[in-house]
Amino acid sequence: MTVERVSITLKARQVVDKLRAKHGELIFHQSGGCCDGSAPMCFQKDEFLIGSRDVCLGEIHGCRFYMASDQFEYYKNMHISIDVSKGCGSSFSLEIPLGLRFMTISRIFTDEEIKHVHPVEFRQAI
Repeated sequence: MTVERVSITLKARQVVDKLRAKHGELIFHQSGGCCDGSAPMCFQKDEFLIGSRDVCLGEIHGCRFYMASDQFEYYKNMHISIDVSKGCGSSFSLEIPLGLRFMTISRIFTDEEIKHVHPVEFRQAI
């Protein structure tokens, strides 16, 4: 039994479907930096350069989910669920023009889950 690090709500899946129909293949990235701080952002796959220190936590609804390694230090023992809410963030994420914003909801893994948590993938040089 492998425990996934990241999941997505049905409501957020519907937004991803709408964005994918318009923009094609998508990825998510969450940094701990500027703009919207640590909000998850959605980009066209080839429109965002994954950093050499970014880690991939897994895949949500057909989209790989990356996080800056320093941000991952805060989340390494947590499950992350991506949801969506009304409101405009100040980021470059694709859902912003829809009047929506993706958000991270996190919780600590249980002792049993942490034994089986999916390992992260480090970015491979292209």
